[in-house]
Amino acid sequence: MSASTKGESTSAARARLLDTATRIFYAEGIHSVGVDRIIAQAGVTRATLYRHFKGKEELILSYLQQADRGMRGQVEAIRDMGLPAADTVRAVSRSIAEGIRSAGFRGCAFLNAAAEFPDPAHPVHQAVLAHRRWFLETATHLLAEAGCTPADASARHFVMLRDGAMAAGCLSDPAPICETFLRGVEDILRAASR
Repeated sequence: MSASTKGESTSAARARLLDTATRIFYAEGIHSVGVDRIIAQAGVTRATLYRHFKGKEELILSYLQQADRGMRGQVEAIRDMGLPAADTVRAVSRSIAEGIRSAGFRGCAFLNAAAEFPDPAHPVHQAVLAHRRWFLETATHLLAEAGCTPADASARHFVMLRDGAMAAGCLSDPAPICETFLRGVEDILRAASR
């Protein structure tokens, strides 16, 4: 493993850069934050930034990839619990609601990024779409296992409920938003049992 100029591992410097960018991008938006601020708050040199990332765009993509891995990890951990299918859907939904209720919640990182990068051909927008495809496919699979038919329509409903809850959850009291979201998920599951 190579070392940075201060003797720390390059992976530690990279992690610090990514953690700093993640915190600031999520809290304040992507376009409003320059690389100079990230460099200063991460306590690294400009050369260190460019040793790990080709530029701001690559840093943004890494931020979104990290968020994607986190969400995938949450879903996998819930699936690994071996719950009945409907309870797995409920547990994923509760995890989303907990995120909405968390301190500093500022909406969905992916929806926020899409709003800042509206060009469908832009790599950041493409990363958002890739995450959303995975989430829709995962929701479709989980809801199919729970007996929802057609599962693709149920999954689109689920994703829209989630999107709405994440957008509204940062604008007002998240408690009733989460209650409404979870009730909506129950309605989807209840429709499957009819």
